Amino acid sequence: MSNSKLQKRLWDAVTSLKLTLVCLAMLMVLVVACTLSQVRLGTLGAVDAYIHSFIVYWDVPGSQWSVPVFPGGALVGLVLTVNLIAAQAKRLEFRFSKAGLWVVHAGLILLFAGEFVTGLFQVEMQLPIEQGETRNYLESPRDVELALVDTTASDHDDSYAVPESRLEAGRSVAIPGTPITFKVHRYLRNAELLRTGPGAPPSGATAGIGPDVALRALAAASNDDTVEVRAALVEPIADGKSYGTWLVSTGLGAPQSFVHAGRSYALSMRSARRYLPYSLTLKKFSHDVYPGTDIPKNFSSLVHVSNKSLGEERDVLIFMNRPLRYAGKAFYQASFGKGDTLSILQVVENPGWLLPYISCVLVGAGLMLHFALSLGRSVRRQRVAVGGLT
Repeated sequence: MSNSKLQKRLWDAVTSLKLTLVCLAMLMVLVVACTLSQVRLGTLGAVDAYIHSFIVYWDVPGSQWSVPVFPGGALVGLVLTVNLIAAQAKRLEFRFSKAGLWVVHAGLILLFAGEFVTGLFQVEMQLPIEQGETRNYLESPRDVELALVDTTASDHDDSYAVPESRLEAGRSVAIPGTPITFKVHRYLRNAELLRTGPGAPPSGATAGIGPDVALRALAAASNDDTVEVRAALVEPIADGKSYGTWLVSTGLGAPQSFVHAGRSYALSMRSARRYLPYSLTLKKFSHDVYPGTDIPKNFSSLVHVSNKSLGEERDVLIFMNRPLRYAGKAFYQASFGKGDTLSILQVVENPGWLLPYISCVLVGAGLMLHFALSLGRSVRRQRVAVGGLT
């Protein structure tokens, strides 16, 4: 087969209406599978496994094997986007009378592009902040990190973090800027911490509070409202000296500490943080209810934004459906606690947040333009017909 014939067949396949229907059918299958898997994986886990992935894998029972079984939503969406672009270029004519259809197709393509940008780049964090408190970092509601904090100085702390993805059993992780290297002996994504007692298996820790705690592995949580307790057994090593094996977990309260070469280090597992080049101070949190009832009427946070690099100091009121949009992030009022002294802000960073709105405008404008052009042609044909009769 010649190259020209092969290219023609490939072009026909890419622009085929059958490919469009197959992709739409695959998306429906993925939506059904994702919905059914929410019982086992939770909403976020199911969406990541079926919708945001390029390949859907099946975990073979009783083994560590994962077998690819179906295209993921990201791959199907990518193929469908290419199909729409190619079909538009092949079938639509470059005439003003078809301008409305061109605009509609452009809007649909932009809608798919917006979903790709959101799936790949959107980041959701939280900012729990108490009244009168100042914070310059966000916390992840799902990801954790192993934190090593140098608390030697009296006026500041130096914080170092190891992301959860690097906490694999048997792995050694060097902390840049410090002489400390962590050797990871065990990592549990979900665990139960118990007091040691008769018959309780030891945690394996030899330092800190770990020897007094029993550690039991649990299955991954299937409910999004269930908070998983992460745990790990790590051994700090510095200059060839071991400081024992420590149990660190999100289920423990205060950090544990040790001293090396005259410097004090605090060790803990905490929610993953993302530091900001500016800070927010919660000046006042308001929780209003309707008179005579406990029905919520309004939640609002008066925050002070301080950005010394820009010389910016200002107060902003954040309330329901009125977020603070600042430096590419949107701060939404999400929850509260501690007797109305704690405000929890949901922070979303999505570089493609405007794309769905632009897409809807383009689709609507394209349909109106197509209707107007079709109506104009119909009116002209009627006038010609009436002129011919007279």
